[in-house]
Amino acid sequence: MSAEHGRIGHFQLENGLDVVVIPDRRAPVVTHMVYYRNGAADDPHGKSGIAHFLEHLMFKGTKAHPKGIFSEIVADLGGQENAFTGHDYTAYYQRVAREHLETMMALESDRMTGLVLKKPEVLSERDVILEERKMHVDADPASQIYESLQAALFTHHPYGTPVIGWEHEIAELTREDALAYYRRFYTPENAILLVAGDVTEDEVRALAEKTYGQIPRRSAAPVRNRPKEPPPRAERTVLLRDERVEQPAAYRAYLTPSHGTTQNGDAHALEVLSQLLGGSNASLMQKELVVNRPVAVNVSSWYRNDAVDDGYFGIYAIPGEGVTLEALDGEIDAILRRVTDEGFADADIRRAKTRLVADLIYAQDNQAQLARIYGAALATGGTIADVQDWPEKIEAVTNDDLKRVLDRYLKRKVAVIGHLEKAA
Repeated sequence: MSAEHGRIGHFQLENGLDVVVIPDRRAPVVTHMVYYRNGAADDPHGKSGIAHFLEHLMFKGTKAHPKGIFSEIVADLGGQENAFTGHDYTAYYQRVAREHLETMMALESDRMTGLVLKKPEVLSERDVILEERKMHVDADPASQIYESLQAALFTHHPYGTPVIGWEHEIAELTREDALAYYRRFYTPENAILLVAGDVTEDEVRALAEKTYGQIPRRSAAPVRNRPKEPPPRAERTVLLRDERVEQPAAYRAYLTPSHGTTQNGDAHALEVLSQLLGGSNASLMQKELVVNRPVAVNVSSWYRNDAVDDGYFGIYAIPGEGVTLEALDGEIDAILRRVTDEGFADADIRRAKTRLVADLIYAQDNQAQLARIYGAALATGGTIADVQDWPEKIEAVTNDDLKRVLDRYLKRKVAVIGHLEKAA
């Protein structure tokens, strides 16, 4: 933490609400966030999209603050607000001047228990989400193939279902479905309150007790009983041809552990590996396939590490002029084989670690980003210490660790390969 930041506070109210306080004295501003430990992977079978649907419906108002009042108050105070849904959590946040923190807590705690849903508004919002899916998925071949890759990679686990849901199941969601989901998950014992900004732990505790603390505990927090994804046994190929494709692309995804499912440091090694392979313009695949030879126009890699269950490692590449997707796949395979056997240059490993740690340091310059880092960690089973110890564990990754995770997880024979092509 920099000098402008104080010790991060973490405590729990009697009703089970977790509270995290991230002091930041640089400006009289606070970011107020509530994470619920539920997301799209917790949607009941056959009702995909309900977590995302409810996120939309949470803006429909309560008895105390009818539709539109919440957002009007935030706007009148000069604040900002938004919400987002992932597979493992749903979050709501506002950014306001520090003197308005109590108002945000009062509004959000009211929304935790007092949501009012009218059937016509629910049906109208469902139509909005169906249109959102048509615009952002059905009309976009790149989104379609990514959705198909996920479904092919997670054959049994609900991570294979898109956060927005499948169209035919969204169309059947009802007011009763939304209220049942709301009553199950929107409870203090299933939530995490994060306040980042010009506050002290004592100030936040007093305000949280006054607002959220008045909500009675309903029961024990919901238990996530999810099916476990079986080990992959075969390579799978997803091919999408569409006349709207302007640029062909090659994708691949490998099932890997996340921070939530590994105890041996593999997740930290995979983070460094992603940075080394395709995390920047200085990465290995970018230099070898884009700069040194015109095999690709762009190459990138990423690793989904913040998950309750297993994550995945992905690679994306756009071929150069006259290069087929099959040839590009072969070039990527050759690089992966080589670094599995030989490892990486020490200087490249140092550079990758430095960049990763620097990104966390830079995140401290953004209250919302810092709160999201801690919120995602706690919502997926991690701790404050996991975030604070992360730089040390990244620095501890060795070349042998990188070769181990390459050999263990990034095998072509268990990958999902995706090709996006223009239809003839």
